[in-house]
Amino acid sequence: MSVSRETPRTVSRETRERLDAFAALLLRWNTRINLVSRADTGIIWERHIHDSLQLCPLVPTGLDRAIDLGSGAGFPGLILCIATGIPFDLIESDQRKAAFLREAARVTAAPAQVHACRIEAAKVFPARLVTARALAPLARLLGLAENLLAEDGICLFPKSEKAGQEITEALAKWTMKVEPHISDIDGSSVILRISEVKRVRLS
Repeated sequence: MSVSRETPRTVSRETRERLDAFAALLLRWNTRINLVSRADTGIIWERHIHDSLQLCPLVPTGLDRAIDLGSGAGFPGLILCIATGIPFDLIESDQRKAAFLREAARVTAAPAQVHACRIEAAKVFPARLVTARALAPLARLLGLAENLLAEDGICLFPKSEKAGQEITEALAKWTMKVEPHISDIDGSSVILRISEVKRVRLS
């Protein structure tokens, strides 16, 4: 599997301040609901925010909106929304996490709409960008994204060292163009930029 390396886009001082406000809010809420592990509370920027920001160079230009699946604590969807200004639909079935996402969007003035429902039940129009992080194996992710991804759209999915295995398994059900980009957080992980997604039709 050939890969390329991308450098995360440098954020402005205003964006940095909004991301700092997000991080502070997350730490306050994390004492009441499990948004990130306790081991990560001292490395929110390194482990989660920076990890999400490195998707920025891979985002297509000219987007009017995007969709994030299983948004959880806001990674990567809300972070990308804050950093790029692209409106995001954040889909999160956990009501408490959805409440956090709404408050985080308000505090950071992010153009995000939160849908507190299962991905399969979300009433949102397809978008040219679908993202997800630590949600499901690739074959399952593509199934979840199928009805939410515009015909000419792409998916951005950060994946672990098992990415190659997940791609192989997904190719039994899907045809796609896959471009792996090495994570600068963990050299064994990649960001998969996936386009031209079609379900394999059994004869």
